[in-house]
Amino acid sequence: MGCAGFTCSKHSLCALNILYVMVSLLMIGIAAWGKWFGLVSSFQVVGGIIGVGVFLFFVALAGLIGAMKHHQVLLFFYMIILFMVFIVQFSVSSACLAVNREQQDHLLEVGWNNSESTQRDVEKSLNCCGFKHVDPNSMCDAACFPNSFCSPCADQIKEHAGDILRFVGGIGLFFSFTEILGVWLTYCYRNQKDPRANPSAFL
Repeated sequence: MGCAGFTCSKHSLCALNILYVMVSLLMIGIAAWGKWFGLVSSFQVVGGIIGVGVFLFFVALAGLIGAMKHHQVLLFFYMIILFMVFIVQFSVSSACLAVNREQQDHLLEVGWNNSESTQRDVEKSLNCCGFKHVDPNSMCDAACFPNSFCSPCADQIKEHAGDILRFVGGIGLFFSFTEILGVWLTYCYRNQKDPRANPSAFL
């Protein structure tokens, strides 16, 4: 497959990085909104999402500046980082789609036991208590707990977990292919001469 023209490559790369900037700002905004309104109490979850959003923002910003200025060094490092992100994201997305029911149940139980703040969030949002058993002597933020009509959270979580994993895996695969497209566009664009520049200045 041949590379597109200089202007076409530049505009395509700029559009792709503007999309990444918008996605990164959306991730940061959603995480901050969830924390502000008390939907998520776990600092690890919020911090992780914001961290990924900030990382994506700076990578996209480097790609956007590199594309607009045809900056060889920025484009080179952008291409390398984007390819590494593609490998990680493709692997994680494939794992999300390939996980079976037994592995899914094990991961859910491990995640439940490792974070009390996540337990409280889930119990409050799904109106349930405990993972597999309801302990009347434990603390639970669910509205049903004072009336002793709560059911365990495991069944409700498992009901949605498969759909969520498939959704996350599908979205991850989609963006991983846009990333490999970005690598290809950057490679082509970086090796093209700017028709407005001095040909002797091209590296």
